[in-house]
Amino acid sequence: MRAEMEREIIGRGTWVDKVAKEIIEREERLGRQLSVLRAEMGIGASGIPHLGSFSDAARAHAVKLALEDLSGREAEMVAFADDMDGLRSVPIGMPRELEKWIGHPVCRVPDPWSCHDSFADHVEHLLMEAMDACGIEYKFMASREAYGSGLLAPQIEAILVNAEKVGRIVAEVTGSEKYLEALPYFAVCEECGRIYTTRAYAFDPKTGRVAYRCEGAEIKGRWLDGCGCEGEASIKSDDGKLAWVAGEFAARWAALKICFEAYGKDIEASVISNDRICREVLGFEPPYHIRYELFLDKSGRKMSKSVGNVLTPQLWLKYGPPQSLLLLMLKRFVGARRIDITDVPRYTDELDRLEQVYFGLVEVGDEFERAKLRGLYEYVWHLRPPERPLGVYVPYNLLAYLASVAPEGAEEEYVVSCLRAYGLLKKGQRPPARLMEKVRYAIRWARDFGAQLVEREGPRELEFSDVEREAVLALADFLSVERTGEEVQNAIFEVARAHGIKPPAFFRLLYTILLGMPRGPRLGPYIARVGCRKVAEALRKAVGARGA
Repeated sequence: MRAEMEREIIGRGTWVDKVAKEIIEREERLGRQLSVLRAEMGIGASGIPHLGSFSDAARAHAVKLALEDLSGREAEMVAFADDMDGLRSVPIGMPRELEKWIGHPVCRVPDPWSCHDSFADHVEHLLMEAMDACGIEYKFMASREAYGSGLLAPQIEAILVNAEKVGRIVAEVTGSEKYLEALPYFAVCEECGRIYTTRAYAFDPKTGRVAYRCEGAEIKGRWLDGCGCEGEASIKSDDGKLAWVAGEFAARWAALKICFEAYGKDIEASVISNDRICREVLGFEPPYHIRYELFLDKSGRKMSKSVGNVLTPQLWLKYGPPQSLLLLMLKRFVGARRIDITDVPRYTDELDRLEQVYFGLVEVGDEFERAKLRGLYEYVWHLRPPERPLGVYVPYNLLAYLASVAPEGAEEEYVVSCLRAYGLLKKGQRPPARLMEKVRYAIRWARDFGAQLVEREGPRELEFSDVEREAVLALADFLSVERTGEEVQNAIFEVARAHGIKPPAFFRLLYTILLGMPRGPRLGPYIARVGCRKVAEALRKAVGARGA
């Protein structure tokens, strides 16, 4: 009985549904009766947003959808921009003129591209542009507005009145005694305009003002001199902000009644200290959390705005549909993943497979796996999936190859004519709109990268006889060095005959391994163009053999 309960399909069968169910049950236990179930995600406003930034939005929005779906109540996602944070460094690739603004709140740093009111506005809009393109619904809130309107003033006052307790919590969690010696508040210096160079040393609850001195600070290993100014800042204005580790999260969770926020492992200590401050100082039970791993580049380094190794959602969306990007984010949230632009075709093809599972065109025997895949498909479409399947599924591999050999300026017509020749489109059949979208993505890919072999996702469901396996490995050995298209074409015939396999059957087997269908373009030139060594690796992998 217990095993059956553990295998219960919750909602639509995904991790998102499980999280939403636990949030709903937790809120019921707390007896909070919140009018709106509110999820939050943060927008870092100090550099170009990358896939890690976007993942926060995609996952929080999916949880918001699941909360509505499972509870029948109103839910929303707040996109909170941290634009009162100071500029700590100039990210690689950014104009060096930003150097003089180090230490200033990013909402007060001019936009070096002169298209927005500030540097913060510029980078915030880059992420919101991607969110809009992917159909993510959100309520935007800027830190400067939350502070400037006095929204957070009650929470700031409680934290500053209990500063000693807050300092002890931070010290216990992080080991830093910084906030045992200074108030957990950074005022914006009225003289030099910097925020991290000030030290707050007194708070008057009657006036709501914080006394500070601009003493200087070390930022990213670099010392910034203070200007010596002494002044006061009002907690009901955007003259300052709470310290991130010492209550800023807690203040907005309590003020906005947030019930869910995910976080990356790199800020875990800050989340733990804010959880305690929220509970022990502000009297609000902190939101339900999930911790996700980070996106890494292919070398294994964390994607970082300052390092400049970012993959932006805009670049991904140049080559793949929004649903492929959402699939990357929602497929799972645990485990670090190495991602670069070459993953776009694979996730675009995987989206096709999910659709086939959803509409019953591909059988998945395990009901829990089937439910999970169907649910995942629904979430990448924001629970509003297409009413009918596309019906024509063409591997990105093939589309990119055809686009790479098409006459310039007539790529779409050429690709469609080839699809008809291969029997993928019937004579006179109008290509579905979503197929043509995929064709256009592949054309852009081919223009920028040429034809590349894309590893297909999902089970190949291929069984090989011993003879077939030996033949595939023999061809892989031949392809271990680059060959011409004619050399490859001739070798396929020779390998087939040498192993007693009829050449047409061997060609069908190779097409199925490489393209997932029994026919396609002339195989020798195709293999030569995408790269013999890459194809050799794919063939060995298909038959379960290690590379030579």
